[in-house]
Amino acid sequence: DGPHIEREMVLVKVKAATMAQRDDIKRLADIFRGHIIDVTTSTYTIELTGSGRKVDSFIDALAEHKILETVRSGVSGIARGDKILHI
Repeated sequence: DGPHIEREMVLVKVKAATMAQRDDIKRLADIFRGHIIDVTTSTYTIELTGSGRKVDSFIDALAEHKILETVRSGVSGIARGDKILHI
């Protein structure tokens, strides 16, 4: 409750066998400020951090490509400002 910051991380492995696929996937990763963290001759693995909505939008944007695997961290959050959690 209250003002807070939320983030989620996703790792997406996507087929990237042709130069056209590689260029388009790189463009999408750049637009969403993701990072290509692993490259093979036929796949890219992309890391992206942001709100759940941003993660969902990125996955939707990759829909025309063959997504091979997706791993999501789940949402982590923290209160804004001076408010802290007391246990």
